[in-house]
Amino acid sequence: MARTSVIARERKRKRLVEKYAQKRAELKANGDYEALDKLPKNASPVRLHNRCKLTGRPRGYMRKFGISRVTFREMASNGKIPGITKASW
Repeated sequence: MARTSVIARERKRKRLVEKYAQKRAELKANGDYEALDKLPKNASPVRLHNRCKLTGRPRGYMRKFGISRVTFREMASNGKIPGITKASW
């Protein structure tokens, strides 16, 4: 599991992106890049990184479910994800 400080940092970035989204869009549309440069760095959506909602794992993230592949496999094996079954042939 990821450190709680890393998970908290990512949450903080997400809030900043949401807070400044409207202002960033207006500044970009007007071409005012100097004012855009004065916004916080973490207000840019490029700085966000997808993380598992349960463990905070940054790699192997599955967008459709919002969790990592490891967590997905555990939950699927336990039958906690509806419609997902283990393949057998």
